[in-house]
Amino acid sequence: MTASQDFTDAELAAQPAAYWTGVAYEALIAFTRARQAELGFTQPQYWLLRNLSPNDLSPDGHGMTLPELRQAMRSYLRPGDDLSAEAHALLERGRLTRDGDGRWWITEAGEAARAG
Repeated sequence: MTASQDFTDAELAAQPAAYWTGVAYEALIAFTRARQAELGFTQPQYWLLRNLSPNDLSPDGHGMTLPELRQAMRSYLRPGDDLSAEAHALLERGRLTRDGDGRWWITEAGEAARAG
């Protein structure tokens, strides 16, 4: 959703507050994701780090499976977010590890990136 969806200035001015709330919501998400990209990670990657960190959102500091992580993030994941791909990208960068039971764990490098 953008403010100019082929609307004239007059049509834009006539849009209800709910329309502008949606525009603001999308703009805030785009801004946040752009700033996080400048720091070297995506917003979903940051959420993974936060949810696995014993110093942040992890309830017990134990690893979690992807379904458990999706459940923990259900209120803020966006439809296009691919947690599997994001977790594997963090694995390649040494920020997450995965055990034989499919549980993901934050590493020291991941904790440093999260706290960064």
